[in-house]
Amino acid sequence: MIVRHGATEWSESGRHTSRTDLPLLPVGRERARVLANVLQPAAFETVLCSPLLRARETCELAGFGERAEIIEDLREWDYGEYEGLTTDEIHERDPRWLLWRDGCPGGELPGEVAARADRVLSRVVSGGASGATIAFAHGHVLRVVAARWIELGPEGGARLALSPAAVGSLGHERETRVVDRWNVAWP
Repeated sequence: MIVRHGATEWSESGRHTSRTDLPLLPVGRERARVLANVLQPAAFETVLCSPLLRARETCELAGFGERAEIIEDLREWDYGEYEGLTTDEIHERDPRWLLWRDGCPGGELPGEVAARADRVLSRVVSGGASGATIAFAHGHVLRVVAARWIELGPEGGARLALSPAAVGSLGHERETRVVDRWNVAWP
């Protein structure tokens, strides 16, 4: 299962946030607490979490903090020179820019994020993580994780919108990897 962190000032204003370590807004903290009532910590043997504050806070408020293992590969896509900018502001510089195709100058390319996602999935699938796993991280990196799970390139993540404090489930239908549920959120 994957969980995107709760709302921050920049996620609410549409600013690309990777390295900037913002805390959750009060609404983000409240939605993370709601997750504690919905998700069952005992159902997960492995808890993975991005090292960034917004993901750690969500993990803790959802009731998983004491069991979380910090995983660098779950950091958000590095937006480089586009850190803190909205998509409209980026398009003023480069009208043809598309994150999923171009990456970010001074930041990461799609293939680099896909390589990190593949390492996370390899760890979960190959036995580095036992039993059911839950991961707390960020919108774009989790969208790439899901795309890679269903054997798409990182650009496949463009079609998997993921709201703050929303949950997704990756699983199998027989031998085929599938997205079971996606962008599920509670008020």
